[in-house]
Amino acid sequence: MARPREFDEDKALDGAMNVFWAHGYEGASLPDLLKGMGLTRGSLYKAYKDKKSLFINILHRYDEAEVEKATQLLGDGTLKDGLDRINKLFASVLSAIEQDDYRGCLLCSAAAGPAHNDKQISETVHSLLNKMKSGFETALKDSSQHAELPQERLSQLSDLLLTHYVGLRILSRSQASKETLKRSIASLMILLNKAHQ
Repeated sequence: MARPREFDEDKALDGAMNVFWAHGYEGASLPDLLKGMGLTRGSLYKAYKDKKSLFINILHRYDEAEVEKATQLLGDGTLKDGLDRINKLFASVLSAIEQDDYRGCLLCSAAAGPAHNDKQISETVHSLLNKMKSGFETALKDSSQHAELPQERLSQLSDLLLTHYVGLRILSRSQASKETLKRSIASLMILLNKAHQ
């Protein structure tokens, strides 16, 4: 029988998530992780095996905390038109900048970082990104402008929205100006409005 953890696992994982979110996978040093999690080296390796296993665990935790929140917004029936939901999600990127939160998105940063050379991390990242794509597709199907489009076109637009979202979150992490992000979002909405024509 597995022994119970000798530490507050939720608190430790939240601490690790904050470290990875702030520093990225490569930039998160072992001392940073130990300090953020409040663990000794032995406890960390006993519980999570290695840094990669811990990071994959954190990506799933980020899914529960943040990705799920985004997909729920994209499927929120209280906002009748799906385009309003998409607008609201992209507006949240600007809102984070206004609150001086330049961390971007941990999942998007993982897509631009360790996913390029680690198969297991890549599979996890793409699984969660596909969840976001499905959320965009749900919103488009509820859009008065896009609901009648063929499935292939909806899938293409969902890819466009996902690509743009990932790019914006990475740009926000690089401390791009709010004006740059605003222009980018405005251009995306022009493309979306023309897509049904």
